[in-house]
Amino acid sequence: MDNYDADVIIVGAGPTGLMLAGELGLHGVSVTVLDRLAEPMRQSRALGFSARTIEEFGQRGLLSRLGDVDVIPVGHFGGVPLDYRVLSGGSYGARGIPQSRTEAMLAGWAAEKGARTLRSVEVTGVAQDGDGVTVSASGVDGGTLRARYVIGCDGARSTVRRAAGIDFPGTGPTVELRFADVSGVRLRPRFSGERVPGGMVMVLPLGPDRCRIIYYDRDEPLRAGTEPITFDEVAAAFLKLSGEDIHAATPSWVSSTTDVSRQAAAYRSGRVFVAGDAAHVHLPIGAQGMSAGVQDAVNLGWKLALVLAGQAPDALLDTYHAERHPVGARILTNTLAQRTLYLGGDEVTPLTDVFAELARYEPVQRRLVGMVTGLDIRHDVGPGAHPLLGRRMEDGELTADGRPTRVHALLHAGRGVLLDLGGDGALPDAAKPWADRVDTVRVGHGENLPEVDAILLRPDGYVAWIAPDQGGNTLSEALERWFGPAG
Repeated sequence: MDNYDADVIIVGAGPTGLMLAGELGLHGVSVTVLDRLAEPMRQSRALGFSARTIEEFGQRGLLSRLGDVDVIPVGHFGGVPLDYRVLSGGSYGARGIPQSRTEAMLAGWAAEKGARTLRSVEVTGVAQDGDGVTVSASGVDGGTLRARYVIGCDGARSTVRRAAGIDFPGTGPTVELRFADVSGVRLRPRFSGERVPGGMVMVLPLGPDRCRIIYYDRDEPLRAGTEPITFDEVAAAFLKLSGEDIHAATPSWVSSTTDVSRQAAAYRSGRVFVAGDAAHVHLPIGAQGMSAGVQDAVNLGWKLALVLAGQAPDALLDTYHAERHPVGARILTNTLAQRTLYLGGDEVTPLTDVFAELARYEPVQRRLVGMVTGLDIRHDVGPGAHPLLGRRMEDGELTADGRPTRVHALLHAGRGVLLDLGGDGALPDAAKPWADRVDTVRVGHGENLPEVDAILLRPDGYVAWIAPDQGGNTLSEALERWFGPAG
């Protein structure tokens, strides 16, 4: 019998890896998280997350752990202003939450669910066979660890992805954004960024006298070497572009990024998966980067747990790539489009003028907001014409089995949920063979609920089946497709 150090090894203790560790831990899966850093990163590239990620944290009861979450209702697409409330549940996302705070919250949750995190561990390779995966790494006894599955959440230069032979095609850098978190200076907020002669400047307040500045200087070439950018460079460029002098400020973080856009050709290679930046990288616009990684984790976690428990077939794992790869491709497309609108020179002014005119129409607004937030994601869940099929279930108050609760509270355990709105008893009987994986609740009145007899929710909050508009697909067929054969 094979000896495993864990059911699953996750490489990378960022938001994606930690979210995935918690998701798997919900189902009793043993997880070891490996990270090359000796301690969590203090700097925070991300300062928030998208509307759909707010919902996914809510589905697991995690939002309250972050304290006050400031949700911003309005935002932009490539600098063109948009009111994100045009979609129900829409917002530009949670802002002012440093990535370090999100990671700390997720690390605590993952640890509560039994995940073990090993730091100062450098993964050098993975080798898989028919029974599992061997991870070679410095910093562990014996130099190797063994698991049934390995998931690379180890960033754009992913060792796991390369070792698994997964291609990472895309486009190279053409522009570079520079950042600095500074204190001791008061600047006018520029939340959506502003095009200025020679580039773009953005100012995001982080406190009474702290802010993050982001700028693009069209005259500055791409950095050729690996030497980090200096604060003097940042201050000089910011003065040139904005007319505001920050030389006397105290910097706590200085960095830069480019518009490199790449996506893994496959999110799965046998027993090895990639997620987050290991699966997709792009220009950071609209808090889509970290959010997409968290959503990858929520999509994969429950599926892998079912397969590990022997309750679902291996083929269920193929739906991870089938569902998340198109989402990643769409993010690359929209961030490149926003780059052109946002960072282009005078030659793109006619384009931005036309785009701004089109964005006044509500159908265009809904399309753009849905694209950036992830609220319009629709998975192929089988036959049926109901507009809610394959889409996320919006939160709202309801009465379940005679008790007041909320839709998202029913998903805290990471299990499937059958909402029985008809109340004739036939559906609960049909679902009994899956009672070890799916909770059935009888629903009274509720907010945001369509007038249907029943709704089957996947653990990630997407609607998998609706009655009576199921397109000939029975409840048993839907349950078997997403939760494996009857127990």
